[in-house]
Amino acid sequence: MIPTQFGLNLSVLICALCTTVLRADDLQDLHLQFVPRTDQEVARIEAIIAPTNDFSRPEQFEENSGGAATVRPTRTNNAFSQPSANISFEKELEFKVGNGLFKKLWVSSPSSTLASDGLGPLYNARSCQRCHLKDGRGHPPENVDDSATSLLIRLSIPDETDMIAEIEGYIATRPDPVYGGQIQDFGIAGHPAEARVRITYTEKTLILSDGEEVSLRKPDVELVDLRYGPLHPDVMISARVAPQMIGLGSLGAVPAADILARADPEDSDGDGISGRANVVMSSADEQPMLGRFGLKAGKASVWEQTAGAFSGDIGISSSLNPQGFGDCTVKQTRCQAAPDGNTRAHDDAEISDVGLELVTYYSANLGVPARRDVGDPEVLQGKQVFYETGCTACHTPKHVTHRLKDQPEQSFQLIWPYTDMLLHDMGRGLADNRPEGRATGQEWRTPPLWGIGLTQQVSGHTYFLHDGRARNLLEAILWHGGEAEAAKQRVVNLPKIDRDALIRFLESL
Repeated sequence: MIPTQFGLNLSVLICALCTTVLRADDLQDLHLQFVPRTDQEVARIEAIIAPTNDFSRPEQFEENSGGAATVRPTRTNNAFSQPSANISFEKELEFKVGNGLFKKLWVSSPSSTLASDGLGPLYNARSCQRCHLKDGRGHPPENVDDSATSLLIRLSIPDETDMIAEIEGYIATRPDPVYGGQIQDFGIAGHPAEARVRITYTEKTLILSDGEEVSLRKPDVELVDLRYGPLHPDVMISARVAPQMIGLGSLGAVPAADILARADPEDSDGDGISGRANVVMSSADEQPMLGRFGLKAGKASVWEQTAGAFSGDIGISSSLNPQGFGDCTVKQTRCQAAPDGNTRAHDDAEISDVGLELVTYYSANLGVPARRDVGDPEVLQGKQVFYETGCTACHTPKHVTHRLKDQPEQSFQLIWPYTDMLLHDMGRGLADNRPEGRATGQEWRTPPLWGIGLTQQVSGHTYFLHDGRARNLLEAILWHGGEAEAAKQRVVNLPKIDRDALIRFLESL
C-alpha cells in the first residue's frame, strides 16, 4: 500500500545560494522548511509517480486528487470553497477568518471603518470574491454591456534598461507609463475609471476527422473610453480571466527539484516538448525564485500572488506593496495624491501582515475536490486516450510534495494536479505576445486540471483557457498549438467514441 503521508515533520537548515548569476537549475525552496529526501525515499517516490500503463482500473488513491487534503462532498456550487480535509480545528478558525477577509468589501478613504478603507482609488473589484466567485474560474464579458470584473487586462512595454542580471533569459518589461500594469475599470468618487474593455470574436471552423465541425472563437480585445490619455505606442496587452483557487498550497509544496527535472528547454529527448522554468525576482525573498503561480508562472509564492492582487486589483497596500494608491502611475497625479488607508495599526499599510497571512492561508488551503466516477469504463477509456495522445507530456498527473515543518496540510502528500508547472510554447494561436519574466509571448504555464470538470457546477459556465475563449473542453483542446500541436492533431484524428471518452475523463477530474 502506498501511503498518502510518508513520515514525520522535521526542521532543516537551508543553505544560501552561492552563485552570482542564478540559473534555473540552481533554484532551491528557500521559503519552505522541509526535510531533504533520502536516496531510498527518492526511488520510492519515483516509482509512485511513474506513469501507469494499466487502464483497466483506477490507480491506488487516484480519487484523492489533493491527497489527505481532498474534500467531500463535491456536488454543490461550494465544491471549491471547503478547507483542506486534514486541517486542524484551530487552523480551521484561521481559514474562516481568512475567508471573511477574502469576501470583505473595501471602501474608500477616509472612512469611519478604519479596518476596511483604502479602496482604489482605481480598482477592478471591491473584494477578492468578486473576481474569484465561489473560488472558481472567471469569465470574459458575455456581451458589450456585461461587466469585465473577473477578467483583467495586463499591460507592459519593452524596457531593455530594466534587466535582472541574476536571471538568465529574463525579458525586461515595465508598466505602461500612464496606465500602469493593468487596466482598472472602476474608480472611487472623483476618479474616473481608466477604460472600458470591449471584446469581440471572430469565429473559425475546424473539421475533425469524422466530419464533426467545431467552431473556435478568436477574441479581439479593445480598450475604449481611455480617460487618462493614449496608451504607449509599444504597449502589450494580455486579457486574462481569474483562475480557480483550489490546491494552491499543494502546488507550492512540490519540490523545485522535481519541477526542474522535467524541464527540457533544448528538447534534448526529441519529443517536441521543451518545458522551461520561469524564474522571477521574489519581492518577499529579495532574490530570484522559481515561478509557480499565475498564468505565466510570474509569482513565486501564494503570499506574493495575494499581495499583488490586493494592490493591483483592489488598490489595497501591504508590506510587500506599501503604496496606498495601488497601480496608479506618476502620470495619474490626483490618484497618487488621494487619501489612503495606511495606519500604524495595520503595519503602515491598508491590510496588515496578519490580515495578509490569513488570506494567504485561506487561499493555500482551499481543498481540492475528490474525483468522480474514477472506475467508470468510459472514464478509464478516456484516461488511456489522454495518455496515448501525449497530453501527459505537459499535464503531469501526479507529484509528491515536500515533507514540511509548518504546513502539515500539504506535507508529504501524493497529489494529482495534472500539471508540470513549466512554461510551454503554445503556438501563435494562443499567444498574447506579452512576455513575463522568462516567459515569452507564446509561452504559458501548464494549468492544473484538477477540478476542471466542476467548472459548470461552481462557476455556472464552461469557459476555459487564459482569456476564456474556449466555450467547452473540446474547444480548449483544439486551441492547443506549438509544443501541443502533435497531441492536438491526434485528438482531431480520433474516432468520436474515443474523443467523447477523453472529454468524459476530463470531466471526472
